Amino acid sequence: MYANEGIRCNAIAPGGVKTNIAQSMSNVSQFGMDRTKAVQGVMPRLGESEEVAKVALFLASDDASFVNGTVVVADGGWTAAF
Repeated sequence: MYANEGIRCNAIAPGGVKTNIAQSMSNVSQFGMDRTKAVQGVMPRLGESEEVAKVALFLASDDASFVNGTVVVADGGWTAAF
């Protein structure tokens, strides 16, 4: 709709990314933590925030001038396995 105005609209769907979020968590449910272990076992690895930032920089650059209306999955291949 806005492509003719030079506006592109894209999104990034990141997978697990290493952050310090665990330090801010309190009263964590052990049951919930145990449930996430099965999913974490099939993740290729956690990503670095810089890796997701590089995707954003690419999408904002002229190198991505023909990329529009898409979601870029940056999850190390995790969703490709399913």
